[in-house]
Parts: sequence; C-alpha cells; structure tokens
Amino acid sequence: MKYLVLLLVLAVAIGVMMLGRRRAKPPSARVPSPAPTPAASSPKDVQSMLACAHCGVNLPRSEVVFDAGGRPYCGHEHRLLGPAR
Repeated sequence: MKYLVLLLVLAVAIGVMMLGRRRAKPPSARVPSPAPTPAASSPKDVQSMLACAHCGVNLPRSEVVFDAGGRPYCGHEHRLLGPAR
C-alpha cells in the first residue's frame, strides 16, 4: 500500500512540474508553427493538356510530339503509327 501511495505522489509531482514548465514558456513557444503548405502553382506553371491522337492519353503541351499536320502524340512511335481509326 505504501508503494501505491508513493507512486501516486510521484505522478502528481511530475504532473505539477510539467504544468509549471508549460506555463513558463511564452505562448509562441507552446503553439507549434503550422506546417508549410506546398506552394500553389502560379499561372505561369499551368500548361494545357493535349490528348494523343493515337491512344488518347492526356499529356502536358511541353511533352507532346506533333506531326506535320499539327496532331499531338504521346511519343514518336505513336506519331509513326498515325491517328487511331
């Protein structure tokens, strides 16, 4: 029984010490800063998406391969195969 009382006294003492430390800190130190949010893409980063004329896969305009007629393709192989029938 005396060990249970000793354990209870120690738990209360540790709790009081932790509470005292928490109150001693300035509010800015207690509140964690919010996690940095990923930067939103600016309008200059936005690209139009084009569908491959052969398979229909959507790709950003910078990754598209065009044929002589101006049709977009996802790669050179599909450009050689031509548009889907």
